[in-house]
Amino acid sequence: MGLLTHIRALLNKIYVPVLWTLVVITLLCLPGTVLPEEQGFSIPYFDKFIHTTLFGGLVFFWCLYLSSKTYSLKKKLLLFFIFFLASSMLGIGLEFVQKCCIPLRDFSKGDIIADLIGAGFGYGLSNYLFIEENIAH
Repeated sequence: MGLLTHIRALLNKIYVPVLWTLVVITLLCLPGTVLPEEQGFSIPYFDKFIHTTLFGGLVFFWCLYLSSKTYSLKKKLLLFFIFFLASSMLGIGLEFVQKCCIPLRDFSKGDIIADLIGAGFGYGLSNYLFIEENIAH
């Protein structure tokens, strides 16, 4: 059994992507008062790394879940793309929510770019891994 099979066995339940989605939304909707001071983060662009990781995981976990379904390859690829788009829109939308509705949070084009990069990476990795797996079988 390959590594991907073991990972899928552990993570392909619906609660994994749902939980990850809730974590992403919760973290991005926290008021600025509960976030650590930026001085504590001595790593440049650490917040962008976090955004990239959150949205990369978001797309990857949904695609991992979908890859375990018995859909045709064409339908899986379409659903992967839909989740990439939905995650991208979520990232953009949450930046506007932060700007308008969350105390001490602001709108950041850099965060949107990091969200899109993460979603794109999750989408690309999912396509590569799960298409390779389908071709191998």
